[in-house]
Order: sequence, then structure tokens, then C-alpha cells
Amino acid sequence: MSSTRHQEQQRNRVAMLAAKYISESGISDFQLAKRKAAQHLGVDEKRYMPSNKEIESALFDHQKLFYSDSQPEQLKKCRETAVHAMQFLKSFNPRLVGDVLSGTANEYSHVEVHVFADYPEQVRLFFLEEQIPFDEKQKRIKMAGHYKIQPVYNITADDVDVDVVVFSCKEMRQAPDSPVDGQPMPRADLKTVQALLKSEQLHLG
Repeated sequence: MSSTRHQEQQRNRVAMLAAKYISESGISDFQLAKRKAAQHLGVDEKRYMPSNKEIESALFDHQKLFYSDSQPEQLKKCRETAVHAMQFLKSFNPRLVGDVLSGTANEYSHVEVHVFADYPEQVRLFFLEEQIPFDEKQKRIKMAGHYKIQPVYNITADDVDVDVVVFSCKEMRQAPDSPVDGQPMPRADLKTVQALLKSEQLHLG
């Protein structure tokens, strides 16, 4: 077997096992899933490590092969929750991101919504005024190659966890770097998510 062929096979093995961990163990961090898969397979050479994009592709394949009956419904539920949350947060110009947008959401997924305000306290005050229970936490994100800490409010809607990540208004035009490919993270407004949901409903019949 050629070295190129062997390298490709090893990368595929790590990617497929990482995809399984993400689907079945609740791991959401691609890097963590990759490291765990590589350790289990005894793979330690960098050239055998798949990219996050390869893992995402393997995840789509894994879900289609093993979860074709349940995953589409889970994704639909998450996107319905996203629509409800975004309607509630409409004054903060919400944008959906992450696996609920990309289509790889599973039973462990949180809905992640970016909102924009002059001050993070505005979002906190909004939840207090609306009497919505929330937990406060932080999220480390990478933007334009630099790491920063963003405030996050975790709420529950339709029995699904929603992470509301707060950015300044000027950051609406600059999305964080995607953990999948390092490019600006895709963000979808309410109208786009509603269109995705409508398309899903037609597909599922």
C-alpha cells in the first residue's frame, strides 16, 4: 500500500471515530473528539490527523448511516426552538450559528444564538424584566485570529438549552472564526432559519 493511501485511510479512521464520539457521547468540541479518537486508535502522527472539516463531513455521513430515522427530527426540534428564541430576542438582531445551523445537531446539542447590544447588561436586564430564568457563563471565541471572552446567557426554551452569546453592535459585521474551517462563522437571521425549517417540513412530509 502506498504511503499516501495509508495516510488517507488513517485520517478517515480517526475522522469516523471522532464523528461517532460527537454523535453518541455528547462531545461538541471537534478537537477533543479528534484527540480521543486518535488515542483510542493509537494514532499519534500529525499527518494522520484529519481536519475539522473532514470530521464534519464524517459526521454528516455517520448521522445519515446510523441516525437517519431520529436525527432529522432532532434537528427540526432544535431549529423550531431557534425560531422561537430568535423571535423572543428580535430586538437584539439574533443570528443562529453552530451545528443547528449547519445541520449536524443531535440530541446533545444546544441552540447557539448570537445577539448584539451596546452593553451585555441590556440582555441580562431584558431576561430579568421578562422573568426568564437564566444562567450566566462565558465563552472563549476566536475573532480575526485573536481570542476573547464573550458573555453568555443560558436559557431553556421548548425543553432545549439555548446559549445566547452577546456581542457589541459593531461586531454584527464581523463573525467569529469558525472552529470547523477557521473562516468567518456562518450566521443566519430569523428569516433564513424559518426558510430552513419550512424546507425541512416539506422534506419530512
